[in-house]
Amino acid sequence: MKRSKNYVEASKLVDKTKQYDAKEAVSAVISTSKAKFDETVELHIRLGVDGRNADQQVRGVVVLPEGTGKTVRVLVIAKGDKAEEAKKAGADIVGDDDIVAKIMSGNWLDFDVCITTPDMMGALGRCARILGPKGLMPNPKSGTVTMDVTKAVKDVKAGKVEYRLDKQNIVHVRIGKVSFGADRLLTNLTTVMDAIIKAKPAAAKGTYLKSVYLATTMGPSVKVNYSESK
Repeated sequence: MKRSKNYVEASKLVDKTKQYDAKEAVSAVISTSKAKFDETVELHIRLGVDGRNADQQVRGVVVLPEGTGKTVRVLVIAKGDKAEEAKKAGADIVGDDDIVAKIMSGNWLDFDVCITTPDMMGALGRCARILGPKGLMPNPKSGTVTMDVTKAVKDVKAGKVEYRLDKQNIVHVRIGKVSFGADRLLTNLTTVMDAIIKAKPAAAKGTYLKSVYLATTMGPSVKVNYSESK
């Protein structure tokens, strides 16, 4: 696979044989950012679990103290008082059956997060085949199916991110932008890692944190030496 000139140059700044401590890793990732835009910093964690087993699933949410650096468009599907509550909380789009019909008829997906109240899940369930593959289907485990609409909207706007295993037992989480600087990124990194360590399933045996990497959107990955005891 051919790499860009910027990627090749950035790769020279990373020692592939080294495991960096968290602070060094964040600084290294920032130094490799060569793109002309403010790159996202991504965290990739391979876990020693088997996600095919229900008792070894790793999934949850965490609010990044420093935010994500991304403007998030929040859709709330609710009726009556809860719809009004969503508007006051700062939701970008609020609707009920009309929004469900819009998604169904034209695969409209002009939002980043969908929050709904339990009473609307029956109607919204018809959109599962559209929203599910995009990771947009509300779920109680992620706090997006709730009666506390105000908290849900404000958490998302403040920087709440969801983490979950993919088919290779890897968790991918964005922890901010290069422009955040080392200290803010390190704060977000520590917060996410603490959450994932606490989420270790009781059924998981052996090494839990198999590998931890940081990378920018367009840059090379940096291996992080992270202990479960941190």
